[in-house]
Amino acid sequence: MKLTRLAESIGAKASSCPDIEIRELFMDSRLTVSDGLFFCISGSTFDGHRFARQAVEKGAAALVVERPLEDIAVPQLVVENSRVAMALAAAEFYGHADREMKIIGLTGTKGKTTTSYLVKGILEAAGAKCGLIGTIGSRIGDKLIKAGLTTPDPIDLHKTLRMMADEGADYVVMEVSAHAIALHRLEGMHFATGCFTNLSQDHLDFFGTMDRYFDCKKSFFRSRWLDNAVLNADDERSQQIISQMDVPFMTYGIAHSVDVSAHDIEISEEGVRFTMRVLNMDDYPVSLKLTGMFNVYNALSAAAVCLNQGLDPKVITEALRTIQGVPGRAELLDTHTPYKVILDYSHSPDALENILSTVRTFARGRVIVLFGCGGDRDHGKRPIMGEIAGTLADYSILTSDNPRTEDPFLILRAVESGIKKTSGSYTVIENRREAIRHALKTAREGDIVVLAGKGHETYQEINGIKHPFDEKAVVQQLLAEMKKEQ
Repeated sequence: MKLTRLAESIGAKASSCPDIEIRELFMDSRLTVSDGLFFCISGSTFDGHRFARQAVEKGAAALVVERPLEDIAVPQLVVENSRVAMALAAAEFYGHADREMKIIGLTGTKGKTTTSYLVKGILEAAGAKCGLIGTIGSRIGDKLIKAGLTTPDPIDLHKTLRMMADEGADYVVMEVSAHAIALHRLEGMHFATGCFTNLSQDHLDFFGTMDRYFDCKKSFFRSRWLDNAVLNADDERSQQIISQMDVPFMTYGIAHSVDVSAHDIEISEEGVRFTMRVLNMDDYPVSLKLTGMFNVYNALSAAAVCLNQGLDPKVITEALRTIQGVPGRAELLDTHTPYKVILDYSHSPDALENILSTVRTFARGRVIVLFGCGGDRDHGKRPIMGEIAGTLADYSILTSDNPRTEDPFLILRAVESGIKKTSGSYTVIENRREAIRHALKTAREGDIVVLAGKGHETYQEINGIKHPFDEKAVVQQLLAEMKKEQ
């Protein structure tokens, strides 16, 4: 694509913009490219302008900058915000693939991943071809692309959207993170439907306060971004979104008078059953192979999104009945043990409370939870999660999650300060593999072991290095070792 065309798409000011061909877009100066356009991104801890010369040496034919750089011979496109420019340029470079499909965006603290899988399953049951972009990766049909971010950077995002459009996708279901909104990754895109699932404490290391975190989420629900919206009316923040919204919307919930509601709810270890009422008129039986009240809400949000897109309620309920589950989300592992082992991604206070409250309702024995907190992230939630575990579990095993660059024992001490406020029994085993071994050896018939925090992740990040750590595989390995030891 010609540089002049990209310059026009981002409204760049340039003293000279030769008609050169751009073959790649990039933001990592370590990459070797051919005729690339490099975006100098300014961040809180780095400034891409410092690496512009290196990018040129690696093959950049032009730069996008927020300030002119002296003594660099390639053309420079000067913009006010290089993040916005990167999103707009990526959309142009990949032919605005998002306009060839209907895009559904899901935002909220919890439930995005499960809801996205449910929406995808329903749409495919209705005969649509559907792509998915989110925490567990990107999918088109059965093809999986590994994920790095919940919402990818604009270059990867639009490259993926182009691939999905070329594969003939009718819909793409996307998890929309607050970071993606704040960092302008979605600039220039438009969504057929946006869904708000809920809001609870997370990411305060980035946003500072809950109000700022919420304001970021709320900004997504405007006609600039959406054609229609779906909101969880049982979340107290929804009314604040509705009061400022300028697009048509539907609501779902249990406690309020809403467009899509759940009644006669039954929860067991096998899943949930309830009656879904649509527009306060017609009732439809729902059976879902996912357990917990939070999955009642996830099913309602998925149903409301698909109703918003004109699908038949009977198609929706039949699809929900057949969906097997979501990797790492309240996932019951196949252990062939007298106790059960559940893998769950719960890494925030509300999520941990939800999974522990759920298993407490059907546990015949003790509830044993193993968890930690991620390093270089919201410090405030650590003691809160400790207190939740001490209150709701019979036995807690505090261990490492992804310590990243932090001392794991400092993280554990913060978690421990919360659990000490309760009478809950606990132990601290920093090595996660050894902690899981202890959990499996400790469990007795009728107990439920909840491995919380890692979920679908297949690594553990320590000192900036991602070490292979697939919790499902680790459990199977440990059970095999323990069997040999008997």
